[in-house]
Amino acid sequence: MTVAMTAVSGAALASRCTGRRAMHRCVALLWLAGIASRWLAVGLCAAALSTLAHADAEAGKAKAQVCAACHGPLGNSTNPDYPILAGQTQRYLYLELKDFKEGRRSDPRMSPIAATLSREDMQDLADYFSQQRPAPVKVDADAASIDAGKRKAAEVLCTMCHLGGFIGQNEIPRVAGQYPQYIAKQLRDFRSHTRTNDAGNMTSVTRNLSDDDIRNLAAYVASLQ
Repeated sequence: MTVAMTAVSGAALASRCTGRRAMHRCVALLWLAGIASRWLAVGLCAAALSTLAHADAEAGKAKAQVCAACHGPLGNSTNPDYPILAGQTQRYLYLELKDFKEGRRSDPRMSPIAATLSREDMQDLADYFSQQRPAPVKVDADAASIDAGKRKAAEVLCTMCHLGGFIGQNEIPRVAGQYPQYIAKQLRDFRSHTRTNDAGNMTSVTRNLSDDDIRNLAAYVASLQ
């Protein structure tokens, strides 16, 4: 296949990569299509991911006042039942709010709140929280558990999506320094199909994880602060 043909094929695929879990879908399509210059097309897919160009962090700050009751000041939750939003990737925050609003993800507290948000509200909130600095959390786990989690993370290739240090990218969340209790719950929910708004990626990863694996992974990822 010529470079020109590859570019055209990549551009065609990129046009399909503006939705939820876009990058994952692009990569899958690239492999199925057998395109030689995959990195070129992946770059086009990344360029096609829409940015939240009209987001307003200052407006988001005002709108975030109601969020503080659960997620804490500046998005730094003090309750491990509620995730830390500070420093989370902007696109992930926006897409999760959108999923809560549109019913792809459900929670008795978040769903009613998200139902009232406009697209602009979600953009502004995502922009605001993404710019805040996450506070460190306490991790009550021994070194053996953290080390086991590190080995398991390498085994299941977590950093292929979440990047080194688990800092996240675009619609892939930052999980470094998140509460281990919250991480463990999300992993269990993916494993049990209680949470399914991930295009099947995390469901596949967690399918063969034991409870010990989940506990160790949560301890390791939470320790990355």
